[in-house]
Amino acid sequence: MMGKRFNLNGAKSVHFIGIGGISMSGFAEILMNAGFSISGSDDRATPITDRLENLGIPISIPTAAKNISDGIDMVVYTAAIKPDNSEFRAASEKGIPLVERAAFIGMILPAYENAVCIAGTHGKTSTTSMVAEICMAAALDPTISIGGHMNRGGMNYRIGNSSCFVLEACEYSNSFHHWHPQIGVILNMELDHLDFFKDITDITQSFRKFAKNIRPSGTLVIANDFAEFETIIHDLHCEVITFGMENARFHPRNISYKNGNPSFDVMDGENYLAHVDLPMPGQYNMLNALASFAVACALGISPKKTADALNHVKGIKRRYEHKGVWKGIDIIDDYAHHPTEIRSCLAAAKSAREGTQGRVICIFQPHTYTRTKTLFDDFAKSFTHADKIILVPIFAAREPLDPSITSNMLAEAIDKHGKEAIGVDTFEEAEEIARRELQAGDLLITMGAGDAYKIGEALLSM
Repeated sequence: MMGKRFNLNGAKSVHFIGIGGISMSGFAEILMNAGFSISGSDDRATPITDRLENLGIPISIPTAAKNISDGIDMVVYTAAIKPDNSEFRAASEKGIPLVERAAFIGMILPAYENAVCIAGTHGKTSTTSMVAEICMAAALDPTISIGGHMNRGGMNYRIGNSSCFVLEACEYSNSFHHWHPQIGVILNMELDHLDFFKDITDITQSFRKFAKNIRPSGTLVIANDFAEFETIIHDLHCEVITFGMENARFHPRNISYKNGNPSFDVMDGENYLAHVDLPMPGQYNMLNALASFAVACALGISPKKTADALNHVKGIKRRYEHKGVWKGIDIIDDYAHHPTEIRSCLAAAKSAREGTQGRVICIFQPHTYTRTKTLFDDFAKSFTHADKIILVPIFAAREPLDPSITSNMLAEAIDKHGKEAIGVDTFEEAEEIARRELQAGDLLITMGAGDAYKIGEALLSM
């Protein structure tokens, strides 16, 4: 089994603080399957912790210092856990090594000959799921870790018994600097996470570090259409493969759209590889598919198998997810929370309504005060393809209240750019406006990284 080669500095018993997390739960199971003794804790019981307990992993609810026994050799924790956490403090006092989640992943990744890490400001969850589905269809038996639940099987992780590991790589807090993949992917790079990064130069250096960490025998798959592209690839020791709409090694030809879904030929230079009818909307998903095709080629998967897999991908929950139909109105949910993501997603939605009288109505929940304030002007211009926008209060996430920025301010700015927008104080108000104004043939899209999806679900439950 792959895990037998994990080098955890002699540790045999590992405790996970926050084991119920979407990522932590998967890594706990990976170690358990590899023969390690695993325990964990979380603040509350969830279906994830219930599942781990059913697998035989002892789970303590809530976290408490007494959960850190002398028999534990290593404690793994997430970035959300601070030094004043009772278990963190207890492990520190006992001299038990404490390893943050990203560093822990860096410790187990060398056991996988074909470690594929997929990064980018946008699209990494969707692309990771595409690569995962391709690898499963090609019988590579991959281990998988994704920051969302795949529609195929509802899983966010999979335990494989091969040398292939496909995982999403997040740039926030420079988490991906701990990893040394065989194949690294950079889908795109833009200004974001400005509660951590200083500016675009800082972000560029972070992605360059990720690229430099790719094994010398490995491959970087990278989009060729952003300004800092040359800085990222300069003087790398690994192979560099580009993808993009044009002037890239992997690019599309003979593009057409049906109900917003792209159909295209995949080209490797001037060589035709395969035709793809992607069951997902938008140019942005076509680019994700091209990146996935490049990864598959680097893994030695045939173009035919890759195209067949892409033609049947199920996608990821909360990524242009069709939730249902209410009174003749399609209800879609999407995780988009950056101006570029909003533009791309709404363009796909508008394309899906092409040739009809149906409108695109968007309920948007901004994500974090920092992002909303810093990218305010871009947000104001990003709703071009929506016919009406309803903004609910900002989802603060990890940030304290900042009354200097509100959804109402953003609604006013959007309105000034010629789009009808209104800010509301509650989900109930947004739902009431939607119920009053939506007509059969319209498309409602709930959007954001918070919980605005509940509004669409409330309508569907009526």
